Amino acid sequence: MTPRLAPNLTLALLQLAPCGPDPSANLEKGLAACRAAQAQGADVALFPEMWSTGYAGFDPRDERQRRAWEAQALSLDSPFVRAFQEEARRLGMAIALTLLERWPGGPRNTLVLFDRWGQPALTYAKAHPCAFDWEAALTPGEDFPVCTLDTAQGQVRVGAMICFDREFPESARLLALGGAELILVPNACQLEGNRLAQFRARAFENMTALAMTNYPAPQENGASLVLDGRAFAPDGTSRDMVVVQAGAEEGIFLASLDLESLRGYREHEVWLAYRRPHLYTPLSRPPQP
Repeated sequence: MTPRLAPNLTLALLQLAPCGPDPSANLEKGLAACRAAQAQGADVALFPEMWSTGYAGFDPRDERQRRAWEAQALSLDSPFVRAFQEEARRLGMAIALTLLERWPGGPRNTLVLFDRWGQPALTYAKAHPCAFDWEAALTPGEDFPVCTLDTAQGQVRVGAMICFDREFPESARLLALGGAELILVPNACQLEGNRLAQFRARAFENMTALAMTNYPAPQENGASLVLDGRAFAPDGTSRDMVVVQAGAEEGIFLASLDLESLRGYREHEVWLAYRRPHLYTPLSRPPQP
C-alpha cells in the first residue's frame, strides 16, 4: 500500500515558562500543555530547548555546580521521558520532547520525537553546543537524521535543529538534502531581528517548513514562529512565509501547515535542483589560520 502523505499538519508551539531546573517540577506542566494542544487540534507539539531543566546551566568555574547540573541529566528510559511517550500514545499526537540527556563523557542537549503511537521516531542531539560557555560540557551530536513521522493526517518527513544549530546554514541544508519537509527547532535565546532574518533564510534557501519554540519572557523573549517554506506564490509574486509568530507571553500557539502546497513548490523551485556540490568541497576543510 502506498503511504499516505499528510496534506496538512497542525503544529503546537509550547512557549512555556519552566518551573525550575528540577525535571519533576516541569513534568506535570509539560504534560498538561500537551493535553491542551491536542484538545485544540494539534498533530505535533514542540517544546523549547532542554525542557526537562528549563535550559538551566551552571557557572563553569564552579565544579560543585557542574556536578549538580550533570546529576539532572536523564536517560531516555527515565520516568520523565516515558511519561511523555505514554502521553503521545494516549493523545494520538506526536510530541517533540527536549531534555538534558545522560551520556557518557558529558550530557547531551537532546530532542526525542514520539509519534502518535508513542514510538520514538527521531532522536537528535544538538550538534553545535555553545562551547564558549557552560555548554562546552555537553557532548555534541554527530549527525542530522531525518525520519518519516506518522501523524493522524498522514506521513511527513521531519528533522531537527536545536537553537545554535540554526545559525549554521549547513545544518538546515543537510536536513533538506535528507528529505526533511519540516524542521523542528527548540530554542532558548533572545530572538532579535538578525536571528529572525537568519531563520527566514534557512526556510527560503531550503524550501523547508520550520517550526521554532522559544521560552517566553522574562527568561527569553518568546517570538516562537512557524515558516511554511514557500517564498513565492504560483504567479511568482513574493509571499510572507510566516504562518504564526508569538509575542513574548507564555502560551500555546497553533499553526496549520499546507504540506501539499509545499511539495508542489519544491517540485518547480530551484535552490536544491541547481546545486553544484563538486564546488563545495572546501566547506569540509578546517578554516585556514
